[in-house]
Amino acid sequence: MAKGPNMNELMQQVQQMQTQMAQAQEDLKGETVEASAGGGMVKVTMTGDMAVREITISPDAIDPEDPELLQDMVTAAVNEAIRSAQELASTKLGGITGGMGGLPGLGGGGMPGLGGPPGA
Repeated sequence: MAKGPNMNELMQQVQQMQTQMAQAQEDLKGETVEASAGGGMVKVTMTGDMAVREITISPDAIDPEDPELLQDMVTAAVNEAIRSAQELASTKLGGITGGMGGLPGLGGGGMPGLGGPPGA
């Protein structure tokens, strides 16, 4: 009969992952992604933990006759920056859980500090 995993070892691994996850989430705050829309007329810089750092709007993007176009470009740039920040976070945090991503709570956000969006 095969012996199951040692609970002490498993708990140590979980604690180590929690520490690594917390450090990775902290590191994401210092990394940035940039996205643009309208051929670069609107640029958004966002941190890896999804805080908007800067929105730059070219004067050419400001048309008083068509404010909806500017709104659409800002929305598109912010959404693209969010996707990029999520991808960065997934890359950084996904390597920590390794093969344990299938366990309940690991990588699925079920345990505080393990998986889920940054800050969860």
